[in-house]
Order: sequence, then structure tokens, then C-alpha cells
Amino acid sequence: MFPLQTTAPIRSPPLVTWALIAGNCGIFLFQLSLAPEEMELFLLQFALVPARYFAPPPLGDLGGDPLSYLPFFTNMFLHGGWLHLLLNMWTLWLFGPAVEDRLGTIRYIVFYVCAGVFASYTHAVFNPLSTVPALGASGAIAGVLACFLLFYPWAQLIILVPILFLPLFFEVPAFVYVGLWFLMQLVQGMADVVGRSAGGIAWWAHIGGFVAGLMLGALLMSSRRRLRPYCADEGALGFQPSGRP
Repeated sequence: MFPLQTTAPIRSPPLVTWALIAGNCGIFLFQLSLAPEEMELFLLQFALVPARYFAPPPLGDLGGDPLSYLPFFTNMFLHGGWLHLLLNMWTLWLFGPAVEDRLGTIRYIVFYVCAGVFASYTHAVFNPLSTVPALGASGAIAGVLACFLLFYPWAQLIILVPILFLPLFFEVPAFVYVGLWFLMQLVQGMADVVGRSAGGIAWWAHIGGFVAGLMLGALLMSSRRRLRPYCADEGALGFQPSGRP
């Protein structure tokens, strides 16, 4: 399932979301400018290698350097290829503006960073001996999806489902799409645990980011009293703040 459009209302320009997309694209272009040897060193320094933190020495010996934990943050701005980047940025473009609009600039920045860091930590915990560098914004974006689910569970999404070479379009509520998406991450994550699989897609980063998004979204959600003046046009466009018609 590939989401194409959402009915969630937006009342102000999503400046932070635009900045995040621009930053991710700019860093990816910088990655492309590196020679293969430079790229390898760059990823070893800024991508997340779980074995460094959980494996026994010498691989896991960090020497107590606080900066050695920086990859838990920096990895969420790196990508492994054009498709990886485009899928992540499209999802952030689609769901981020509505979440940013509801949270506000500062809370949205804090929310995004915290969800991404928690996603990184979750991936490292469930893959403690992995030497494969983990990178990508998908953990933080999973948190954005979870927050979107809290704020706009009934928002209608237009999704594309390709059957062989035939594109089919469906309209579904957000809770259906996001719920199925999270279920798939959970099934794949459990399969990785049972099969002791390393590398590939960081399923547990998605799961951790999503759980963090649910918790932080519930914590940062505006009270009903504060929401009413903000949604003075509720119903004028045919939708409540939750996205329900």
C-alpha cells in the first residue's frame, strides 16, 4: 500500500517539515559526492553500528567518549539510496505537515528528534551484535505516523495498491492504513528475532519510533479546551479535527 493523499487539515506552512526534507536531501547529495573510501568512513562515523555499544571489547569498547553516542541522532539524517530517501521523504511530506500544525514548531522538533533517537535505541537493543551500519529517517517518521494516528484517526487516505501491472486506488481511514502498516512492522520484527536475522530493513527502529510517537503524541496533545479556539472552523470544511467527516 502506497499513500498518495490525506484529508487532514493544515492551517499554517509546515516550515519544520520542509526544513527536515531539505536537510535530508542535502546530506544525501553530500554522501553521493564522497569517494567509496570516504563514504565508508563517513557511515562508520555517523551511522549506527549496534555492536559498538553492546558487543564485548574490543568491538564494543567506546572508551567513555560521549560523542560516540552521536550516531543515535545522526543516523536519522542518512540514507542508503535514492529509493530509500524518496520513500521516507514522501511519507514525511504527506503526514508531517498535519502533525507539525497541531503540535507547533518547537514541540514538533522535540517530538521528531526524540522519536528518532528512541527508534535508534530500540534497533540497537534488538540487534546488539550487528555490525551493519543502520541509517535512515524511517524510525522518526514512524513516530510521525503514530502521532498522525492519534490526532487524525478518521482522516481519509487515498492509497495505491498495485496488483501485477494494474494500479488500484482505495480510500481508507488513517487508522486502517497506519494500523496495517504497524502490524506488518511487528510481524517482520518478530520474524527477525526468531530467525536471528541481521542487517536488511530496521524493523525494530520502525516499531520503536512508532511506540515513541504514540507516547509522546499523547503527552504533547493539546487539551480539549486549547483545541477549541484553534479549531474554530471545525465542520466548515466537512471534517472534525480528528479527520472524521
